[in-house]
Amino acid sequence: MLLRSAKEGSLVGLRTTWALGKIIFPVALIVALLQHTPILPWLIKLIEPFMGIFGLSGDAAIPLVIGNFLNLYAAIGAILTIDLTVKEVFIIAVMLSFSHNMLVESSVAVKVGVKLWIALVVRIGLAIVSGIVINLVWQGGGEKAKYGFIPPKEEEVTGVWNIIFDSVQTASIGIFQLAIIVIPLMIAIQILKDLKWLAVFSRWMAPITRALGMKENTSTTLAAGLLFGLAYGAGVMIQAVKEDGVSKKDVTIAFIFLAACHAVVEDTLIFVPLGIPVLPLLLIRLAMAIILTVVVAVVWNRVELGKRKEATYEH
Repeated sequence: MLLRSAKEGSLVGLRTTWALGKIIFPVALIVALLQHTPILPWLIKLIEPFMGIFGLSGDAAIPLVIGNFLNLYAAIGAILTIDLTVKEVFIIAVMLSFSHNMLVESSVAVKVGVKLWIALVVRIGLAIVSGIVINLVWQGGGEKAKYGFIPPKEEEVTGVWNIIFDSVQTASIGIFQLAIIVIPLMIAIQILKDLKWLAVFSRWMAPITRALGMKENTSTTLAAGLLFGLAYGAGVMIQAVKEDGVSKKDVTIAFIFLAACHAVVEDTLIFVPLGIPVLPLLLIRLAMAIILTVVVAVVWNRVELGKRKEATYEH
């Protein structure tokens, strides 16, 4: 039985990797190529004047743009090259925890069944609101940030063919990383399904999913995004939407929650070396996720109820 489950899980994992790879590879390739063009510096210059709204210096535009185009690791690399206060680093960390790797993760959201404008508005909106609020509320953190480590600087790639090769290599590594996470994950989930353990997990998660305004069958989607993030958890999310019959409404509400709070372990611990308080970072993400999700779910349900009443009166 375990062998059959592993075989089925591997096939699902390969199909999922192929489906996501068709989105992630070209996006990652374009983004990697953009690093060697004047586009990123132009964007940084464009948003520098707005940094004061968040209590940030103009240089803070660099990690924000890089983090949104690339990922948190690239943004942290940029932060380490700039003199910032603890408060500034914390604000950047919170903003980027909501809004990072936008091109890849927004493409994945569309693949799961979430409308692109919802993905963008929620993530960018949360980043902007959190940055402004923290700047206004927190009066401390004026001391210079002390970073726990300085990574070695990579040599800059020059020459057209070297840039193309480096970009293809970066995109390929991204797909390989996706495969080594998604395939074992799908095998494990298939085994859990066949052993009926996933049904038990769904029952445990049921009160949480119901409290957030979703049906019980959304629990696998929610857990995958929470633990593995939007890009890596997408494989499980796509499969769960197909097999568990998760509705468009529930997958959208789940995405809204996960836009604020996904990959909670990795995306929180990654900021530890920057010397900022990571527990408040996690609590802010969780609180924003719960509040926003509950509000959206309540409003959505009331709108649906109103439509049903109208339909009843008409008949």
